[in-house]
Formats: sequence, structure tokens, C-alpha cells
Amino acid sequence: MAAEDGDPRGPAAPPLPRVLCDTARLLSPGGEAAAGVLWKLAEPGRQLDANVVRLPAGGRVDTHTEPDLDVLLLVLDGTARLDSADGEHPLCTGALTWLPHGSTRAVLAGPDGVTYLTVHRRRPGLRIQPPEAADRLRRSLGGGA
Repeated sequence: MAAEDGDPRGPAAPPLPRVLCDTARLLSPGGEAAAGVLWKLAEPGRQLDANVVRLPAGGRVDTHTEPDLDVLLLVLDGTARLDSADGEHPLCTGALTWLPHGSTRAVLAGPDGVTYLTVHRRRPGLRIQPPEAADRLRRSLGGGA
């Protein structure tokens, strides 16, 4: 709760840990679970991004390379296959996988689908800057003016 929400600790108080989500309750017992993002971290001032994602049976995250961010992927329910440059890796409930930045990967859901949590450093927001900022960046990278 922030000061503007009536937090009696005031605006300078340190943030407090909070329970954000019960992932077990996101999983639909005995039925077809919704597909897509079931939950995402959206707290202001955070340094991380996190999502709980559900892929239906045979669903896929296409092959891609993440150039900037390391990602942790934790399988919460179901099975999947991780395809990477070194082959296919089966993932089952409880599998914790590190996807280092620069790695190429794809995820294919198993026959009952898969629900997983991803966590990574938050991407900085886009900022509008004056045109001369691009020139300064090019010079700092050795690209001249």
C-alpha cells in the first residue's frame, strides 16, 4: 500500500514484502485452463518482470533469441519441451530452467498443456529524447557523427 493509498508509514517508509499470487489457484483442476498470461507482476517501482503463462496442448512459443535478458522458467503444471541449439530438453512440473541472454529457444507444450512462471529483469521503459542524444550515442560507440 502506498502513501497515497493511506499508508500510515508515509512516503519514505521502506517497501514491505507481499504475497502477490497463489499460483496453485491459477491452475484449473480437472478442466480446461485458460490459455495465455494468467498473472503478471505489475507493482510500481519493481526491478523484475514475472508472468504465469498457460500454453494449451501443442501450444508453442516460437523459436526466438532474447539478446538482453536472462530468464528463469519454472514449470508449475504439465509438461513441455524446450528446444535449443543443443537439442531438445523435456520439462516437467517443478523443472527450473535458466535461459541465458543470447540463447535461442522455443517451448512446445505437452499433451496436457503447460503452465509456467517466467522471471527476468525489468526492461527499462522507452524514453523520448532529443535528436542530439542519438548523435552522442553513436559517437560513444565509435560510429562518428
